[in-house]
Amino acid sequence: MTDRLGAVLAGAVPRVCAAAVALVAVDGSVAAAAATGELVRYADAEGTLAAERPPAGHDSIFDLASISKLFTTAVLLSLAEEGAIGLDEPVAAWIPGHDPRVTPRRLLTHTAGLPPTRRIDLELPDADASERMEAMLRTPIAHPVGGPYLYSDVGLVIAGRVAELAGGAPLDALVRARVTDVLGLPDTGYRPVAPPRAATLSRVAATERVAATEWKPERPGPGCVRGEVHDETAYALGGVAGHAGLFATAGDLLAFGEALRLGAIRQDGGVLRPESVAEMLRDQGAEGAAFRHGLGVRIGDPAIVGPLSGAFGHSGFTGTSLVVDPARGLTVVLLTNAVHPVRGRDGIRELRHAVAGEALRLRELQPLT
Repeated sequence: MTDRLGAVLAGAVPRVCAAAVALVAVDGSVAAAAATGELVRYADAEGTLAAERPPAGHDSIFDLASISKLFTTAVLLSLAEEGAIGLDEPVAAWIPGHDPRVTPRRLLTHTAGLPPTRRIDLELPDADASERMEAMLRTPIAHPVGGPYLYSDVGLVIAGRVAELAGGAPLDALVRARVTDVLGLPDTGYRPVAPPRAATLSRVAATERVAATEWKPERPGPGCVRGEVHDETAYALGGVAGHAGLFATAGDLLAFGEALRLGAIRQDGGVLRPESVAEMLRDQGAEGAAFRHGLGVRIGDPAIVGPLSGAFGHSGFTGTSLVVDPARGLTVVLLTNAVHPVRGRDGIRELRHAVAGEALRLRELQPLT
């Protein structure tokens, strides 16, 4: 079983990505696992091979990119359960002066009318992270509030800040206390190799396990980014943001996906109650997307689910994806660094589909339980 999944990955490495790790769980048990490629393959944007090219392994750590949005969503829903926020209350309750039509639900369904992105690093090159965050929070509404769907990293940045204000702690601390520590995910966190904040991933052997991403000579180094968030906006905000910034292993992400599949993000059934997970996974009626949208999650996204129609999850710009299919009892994780050394490489969609296809094959080999 692992050989088949390994062959799928080997067919894409290094053409699509320098490194890839995949896990498939059937009814909660790992049915296939594969890792191939090199965590650092290139030394520059021209494709010069690096002097040292460490191999990818099952414990390798990847930049999750937009899969971070699911963790932000989990934090917000846990705060809603406690009554600290209301999903349909104006975010102006926490961010005075914000458009009163914007609510956490609209932020999480990308129907708040906010622009897709904002390069705050270029707008405010000399500002610090807090000043840039304040500017992000003042981003004007640019599209109809309430829909149609318009994917917006800005909206999830604001959602993350709402979580901080309602939860009384930085977002990384909230994710750790409310999700990763509860689920026992030791290798999931922000800023994995940035001292003195290494406590974020206190049990991680820093750089040597982290996959490199894009060549960015403007970053300290210079060189291919490794151990810092790839996303420019998240980097400009200090490495922690509602839309991006989390790093994880495939095993940790699989455990998170399994918690969603089983309907409660907590080993003893708390933190997110089953009804909260159900609301997260319910079609929220956002119009204009190529898929249905829950709270923070995409349902039936053709870019990632392949033959697993009806599955939910999310993808990340770096080449990552999490797909969960409760009806078939499947959880599928694919972690790659498809932006190394440059973005825009072809084939990541096809690789995601091929991994999902292998998951379906494994499901068909085993009777449903």
